[in-house]
Amino acid sequence: MTSLPLLIEASDLEPLLGNDELLIVDCSSADNYAKHHIPGAVHLPPAKLQCGIKPAPGKLPDLASLNTLFGDIGLSADKHLIAYDDEGGGWAGRLIWTLDVIGHNRYSYLNGGLPAWLNEGHPVSTDAPAVNSNAANLVINDTVIASLQEILDHLEDQNYAIWDARSAQEYSGEKCVAQRGGHIPGAVNLDWLELMDRDNNLRFKNLDALREQLLALGLSPDKTIATHCQTHHRSGLSYLLMKILGYPSIKAYDGSWGEWGNREDTPITTGSAP
Repeated sequence: MTSLPLLIEASDLEPLLGNDELLIVDCSSADNYAKHHIPGAVHLPPAKLQCGIKPAPGKLPDLASLNTLFGDIGLSADKHLIAYDDEGGGWAGRLIWTLDVIGHNRYSYLNGGLPAWLNEGHPVSTDAPAVNSNAANLVINDTVIASLQEILDHLEDQNYAIWDARSAQEYSGEKCVAQRGGHIPGAVNLDWLELMDRDNNLRFKNLDALREQLLALGLSPDKTIATHCQTHHRSGLSYLLMKILGYPSIKAYDGSWGEWGNREDTPITTGSAP
């Protein structure tokens, strides 16, 4: 199989169905997977991509859990993974970030995910495929993980930017879903929903336009950029977009606002972006 692009369209994926080198992973809800999924796709319950432990449930699961998770879906070094979900790419992006964490760099994102696949009439299945489970022995690459301490250490660094992918109301502090509301000082706000084209089956909006939007916000590829939301679910999409746009130094703050906003000792700014 020839090399596949990071962003793949449904029409280009359909002819590849059944290829032994592909591992198609569905991060949709269990109900949607049972109702209809891409033939051959294995289901990965998206909650398993997070540790689930409060106050920062979005943090990376421990290594043993990751070994079990990826062993159970049959991931191996020779597989090219196709990630998709049913919500516009947040969970699929979280999966791709996790693949970067474990050093598996053969992957693509199905643009628009399940909505694009269904609405364009591509084949679906209700059968769960047999999975060749294996014993995974993963190693963590922490260069794509931004810790709370790293964020604190770079608050005054002009070459380090923070992309807050939550809603404007969460960013300003008007809506509070943690002990404290607001945002990390200096963080730039661009809601993950603004990256999706609702008139085109939740595909990414025009990539050139999105690139210009990021540049206008000061999110330029010459900087190290850490993205976050409440649990690093929505910010899976912002991470994925930067990958697609070729940004060379990107990270995810998996502790996200669940960690930052539930501490007493972290600096917080309230109010809308200037």
